[in-house]
Amino acid sequence: MTDAIGALPRDVVHLMAAGEVIDSLAAVVRELSENAIDAGATRIAVTVWGSQWRLRVADNGAGLSLLDLQQAALPHYTSKIKTCDDLWRIKSLGFRGEALHSLAQLSILDICSRPRAAEHGWQAHYGHDGVPVATQTVAIAAGTVVTVQDLFGNWPGRRQGLPSLPQQLRAVQLMVQKLALCHPQITWQMQQGDRPWFSISAGQSGCDILPQYLRDVQRSDLRDGQVGLANPEGADGDTQREDPRLYVLLGLPDRCHRHRPDWVHVAVNGRIVQCPELEQIVVGAFRHTLPRDRYPVGFVHLTLPPEYVDWNRHPAKAELYLHHLSHWQAQLREAIAHLLNLQITNGDLIPQRTGQVFKSAEQSTRYLPGENGQKPRSPVSLPLKAIAQVHQMYILAEHPTGLWLIEQHIAHERVLYEHLCDRWQMVDLEPPLILPQLSASQVEQLERIGVKVDLFGDDLWAARTAPEPLAQRPDCADALLELSRGPDLDTALVATACRTAIRNGTPLELQAMQTLIDQWQTTRHPQTCPHGRPIFLPLEESSLSRFFRRHWVIGKSHGI
Repeated sequence: MTDAIGALPRDVVHLMAAGEVIDSLAAVVRELSENAIDAGATRIAVTVWGSQWRLRVADNGAGLSLLDLQQAALPHYTSKIKTCDDLWRIKSLGFRGEALHSLAQLSILDICSRPRAAEHGWQAHYGHDGVPVATQTVAIAAGTVVTVQDLFGNWPGRRQGLPSLPQQLRAVQLMVQKLALCHPQITWQMQQGDRPWFSISAGQSGCDILPQYLRDVQRSDLRDGQVGLANPEGADGDTQREDPRLYVLLGLPDRCHRHRPDWVHVAVNGRIVQCPELEQIVVGAFRHTLPRDRYPVGFVHLTLPPEYVDWNRHPAKAELYLHHLSHWQAQLREAIAHLLNLQITNGDLIPQRTGQVFKSAEQSTRYLPGENGQKPRSPVSLPLKAIAQVHQMYILAEHPTGLWLIEQHIAHERVLYEHLCDRWQMVDLEPPLILPQLSASQVEQLERIGVKVDLFGDDLWAARTAPEPLAQRPDCADALLELSRGPDLDTALVATACRTAIRNGTPLELQAMQTLIDQWQTTRHPQTCPHGRPIFLPLEESSLSRFFRRHWVIGKSHGI
């Protein structure tokens, strides 16, 4: 049962962030949906009549008593907090007691509600001051129905300043999708007027939710995990405090990515927030496992004790102050590294049509972590045997479940890149190489990656050291010029690996192919090259059997 609604003391009101709470249709849906979630709802239905500036949010939550209804729309009346100290122990999504009062001021507000234990419910119609002008008993199911009509009718300037109706509806849709990701146990039903709009079914985790509204993403394209986190060093001890938790949902890099960084989200205690310090960790983790100009699909949900979070920063609670930020950053890096250090094993997908064998092959690899909490095992659990080279470009390998095609250049590039990450070493150049017309930023980049350069004359510089893989190459000078144009060391590692990897068109002996495969199998991220391109294509025996229709003639052919 929820606490009764009451007025906040003046000292508490003065401590809270001020500003507009209701500034759009999406803001109305957000505030009312968050109230429903706080009330324990498992089903929320939202109906929007956009052209009429009208909407309704219905839930099956705990419901409100008659006394609560009479006070719900008064300014700074809430059941969520009582004292100043409660501002640092916030466990609910709403707490300021401003949203319903703002709606009463800006619209015609009606609330029907019935507590689960009550025999009937009540309906309240509110004036612009938040005081009920009429109440009556009604027969409704347990829960709450809030109806907002003529939104901003007494503030025409607000309506004129808002985006177009399609943009506002899109904002409502995105907001509901984000809430559903944070609270997968809730079923959402959305309507525009009398027409169904979209729905989101409840699930166990974000893996069940995201594929319902992110086009072309399947559950098998995602990987998620939840871990308990250590409390920061020096944090005040509290035996009653819940341990922090971290949930991470990632799109597998060779399956699922975006043109824009629009689906990298961070949530804290049930709400999506703007936290670029954590978002950049997700983006950075995929820097060299995604194709160029592509971005990951990632969702991070931190569940923290209230004393680590200060919500009193933004009226819409879209921003926050996160205490011990560097600690949570380190914990997130470790969790992502563990989740992405995955094992490739054979898949068992069978195409629905024989012509889809290659499409099926692209999707047939599954990713599995180590068992019983142990460190993930070898990236490829079953042995690969090189049997031929195709067009001096691909290695054809026999796998216990079929055939694999491996592109030799990018497989070797992955091997070299991870080796360089572990061992980036400079060697002396005798004689030094002369590099012409280096800008100040190019000289700075060479020095940043460890290359020693001295001014040698007018627009000439002498490079006295070079990365070990490049030092004996005839194109070492060109390679150093390429490295000088990069922004950081990691870019230099990628460029060096690409330049020194086996070129496509190079003939390989069978032993050389086997050696390359063995080396590639031991890399940490064998799915893609450092540029994000997929390295291999598995052709499973089950798919080949389907293609050649062998399963139709078992017992009737000598080709069994």
